[in-house]
Amino acid sequence: MILKQYYLGCLSHASYLIGDEESKTAAIVDPQRDIDQYLEDAKLHGLNIRHVFLTHFHADFVAGHLELKERVSSTIYLGARAEAEYEFTPLKDGDVIEFGKVRLEILETPGHSPESISILAYDLTKDLNDPYAVLTGDTLFIGDVGRPDLRASLGWSATELGSMLYDSLRNKILGLPDKTLVYPTHGAGSMCGKNLSKETVSTIGIQRKYNYALQPMSKEEFVKIVTADQPEAPEYFTYDAILNTKEHQTLRETMKEALRPQTLDEVIKLEGEGAQILDVRDPVDFEGAHLGGSINIGLGGKYATWAGTILERDKPILIIAEAGREEEAIMRLGRIGFDHIAGYLDGGMESLLTRPDLLKRTERITALTLAEQISSRKRPVILDVRTENEWKFNRIEGSVNIPLNQLKDRINEIPRDQRIVVHCASGYRSSISLGLLEKYKFPYTSDLVGGISAWEAAKLQTKH
Repeated sequence: MILKQYYLGCLSHASYLIGDEESKTAAIVDPQRDIDQYLEDAKLHGLNIRHVFLTHFHADFVAGHLELKERVSSTIYLGARAEAEYEFTPLKDGDVIEFGKVRLEILETPGHSPESISILAYDLTKDLNDPYAVLTGDTLFIGDVGRPDLRASLGWSATELGSMLYDSLRNKILGLPDKTLVYPTHGAGSMCGKNLSKETVSTIGIQRKYNYALQPMSKEEFVKIVTADQPEAPEYFTYDAILNTKEHQTLRETMKEALRPQTLDEVIKLEGEGAQILDVRDPVDFEGAHLGGSINIGLGGKYATWAGTILERDKPILIIAEAGREEEAIMRLGRIGFDHIAGYLDGGMESLLTRPDLLKRTERITALTLAEQISSRKRPVILDVRTENEWKFNRIEGSVNIPLNQLKDRINEIPRDQRIVVHCASGYRSSISLGLLEKYKFPYTSDLVGGISAWEAAKLQTKH
């Protein structure tokens, strides 16, 4: 049996290829929307991708099941409780798909979502009785379990799903042998849980011993623990969960439409009609010079997650990128179903060389300079856009905390007649925030270079 994990760091997403060289057959589990890597590896091993499984309707990314169906005619498999527009094979407890020396057995494990399944993978050349691995989707993570509160907008209560999750874990997952490998769909950084490990594989035995959510407790205690202190989920999560049930355009089709060069005049015209200008360069480059009215979400960070959080789904997006990175920027938006791309600025920032009147720059100040300003009579407002937990743990005394994901909704809490110094941990989120403040016409804004990390490195005092 071939079992390969693909880990996409920017979305903290793991997908899998399970193959059998004897039958020349492969299955893909929870594929990302850009599927070339699966096709290339299947070709390398002489495999045909016949099966594609979604362990559930993912909320944080759009899966590549329709892409695989289109490209290689794969059969799509979903849990028996799933409802979708496209053709699929429903799977219930005990159902088996077998090819060559590989057996895949289904466990229905509702909780993170009602249609969730886990997949037992047997390598029949090694063991006929015990599974080699379990692909747990978002039911069981390394160090955590799937949050049960993401389907509230679709009519499912966190208590109801949390109760299902407790039963799925106790009655099915924990009954597996200690040696069984655990392969989840997400790792650290995912908002599908709150305590995910950086490790991407474990065993049932290790999780039984160390995972806080698997320790002996009542169902009521479990539901209370797993619903507490969950990170705020972006609005696009519900959008993606629904989109994964729909028959929609493939990424290849949307990329053809989106990769359109637009002149500077066209970009300005479209912005005037409501389009969103997304500058995907590094924050330092953006702050040095950018097109006025653009928002910076750099490709070097959690680009898709923040784009899905900050940008509107009902307004076209225009990309400003370094030469050669336009396709990457558009494709990564496609991973979360943001297909409403109107094109990219032809020539990037070089197209603005003859239009300096359209350029804006972001003022940047050092930690030492900010410390001096704090001591002066004209103390600036220090806006910390990290999460509330980060701010509580360690902050500049007197700073105001408005997490970036709440900034648009709380914009009126920020004074317009005072200088605003924005910071995050290192500068990525603050650059996004400053683009938003500029768009909302705040006149006096600055970025703390290096964020709280630079403040600490300068040995300046923080409050805990």
